[in-house]
Amino acid sequence: MADIRTFNVVVLGVGFLFIFTAFTTCGNIEQTVVKSLQNYTFTGSGYHSLGIIYGVFSFSNLLAPTVVAVIGPKMTMFFSGLLYSGYVAVFIVPSTWSFYLTSVLIGIGAAMLWTAQGHFLVENSEASTINRNTGMFWALLQCSMLFGNLYIYFEWNGRTEIPDSSRKNIFLSLLVASVLGTLSFLVLRKSHHEEEMLSEEEGQSLLSTRTIRLCLQTRLVSPSYRYKHRANTAIQDAKSEFKTILQLLKAKTILLLSPCMAYSGLELSFYSGVYGTCIGATTQFGEAAKGLIGISGIVVGIGEIVGGGLFGLLCKNNRFRRTSVVFLGMVVHFVAFYLIFLNIPDDASVVFNTTTQKKPYLTPSVSIALLCSFLLGLGDSCFNTQLYSILGRVYAEQSTPAFAIFKFIQSVFAAVAFFYSSYLLLMWQLLLMVILGFTGALCFFVVERMQNFSIDFQEY
Repeated sequence: MADIRTFNVVVLGVGFLFIFTAFTTCGNIEQTVVKSLQNYTFTGSGYHSLGIIYGVFSFSNLLAPTVVAVIGPKMTMFFSGLLYSGYVAVFIVPSTWSFYLTSVLIGIGAAMLWTAQGHFLVENSEASTINRNTGMFWALLQCSMLFGNLYIYFEWNGRTEIPDSSRKNIFLSLLVASVLGTLSFLVLRKSHHEEEMLSEEEGQSLLSTRTIRLCLQTRLVSPSYRYKHRANTAIQDAKSEFKTILQLLKAKTILLLSPCMAYSGLELSFYSGVYGTCIGATTQFGEAAKGLIGISGIVVGIGEIVGGGLFGLLCKNNRFRRTSVVFLGMVVHFVAFYLIFLNIPDDASVVFNTTTQKKPYLTPSVSIALLCSFLLGLGDSCFNTQLYSILGRVYAEQSTPAFAIFKFIQSVFAAVAFFYSSYLLLMWQLLLMVILGFTGALCFFVVERMQNFSIDFQEY
């Protein structure tokens, strides 16, 4: 049985690897692709599309648990994968209406996909294997930033313009990857988790006893009654969870962590969509500019992988506090922002039909640009790992609504950032992130101090 669960976790990770190889690569290059379209009837914006995705995603999280409970995580992930594939396919023969329609649909699909993923991962884990399984899944997921971007580098290196044939080849390849990832979800097998839960020998459960009773009962009734019963139960659970979310939104800890969560949304939009576009638009990089978008995405991924692994190990040492990691993340990001300010032209994020016209303070350097990519990924892992850590500790009994609030705030601010990225010069975007990043780190320190004081007081 353990082999089936391990098999499921590996297949789950591989499926996400393929789907997000397509989606993260698409997000990294889409504004550059949109700018290069030789189609005057197309009026879409890559930034606006990504803004719509994250905006819809933030609100769809409220409905996602109900859908997963009714149709199950396996089929939820399959249908969500089809929506991801549809979004990638739009770039093969682009039109404005389909571009924005699929942006809305993938926002809904993303909420369903991630909710189902969390449910399925827990369903195939025990208390003794959850850390291992989570590590396996995230290791496979982070590799999605490497392969697609590497293909972009080889395809675009030396090009100053992106012809239609190159665009179609790229997105056909990404579509195949997304479809393969989607189909892999059909290979997932039932873990027979309910039966194992009834065994005293393997009774370490991560699912509630209420869910077990429901699963056992529904075997004895008709399928229509089964789905109706699931739907009613899911709706009641959703109402209860929504009330908990509203209560937590008033909690002092959540209010203090909100600036840090909001900052994670701003910098998410910057490293995943804006910075690559800025590099590709920098005139001084010449024929290498478009290929550097792919290399930048790879280096960001390396920074994420290094940071996630490093801080996962360091934080096992109680002397290495969360505040130290967040402070490091703040410093790393601020260094990156300053170097980007000096190295990248100020109009790189807003030019559309041309490359940059303004000159930066330094002569643009490829080495500095890629160093900043690494620092952006490293700093992002600092903030995200510690936000997950502190929320998991403070709200151990209310982890689902607490993480839902985190993803909601993060996604809303990512959406806002994508919308203003089309209009604000680079220096103003960097300044906003510096202000919110400093405020967020400061508030994080206050929360950590409150928690340490509470623990010391209880021990006393």
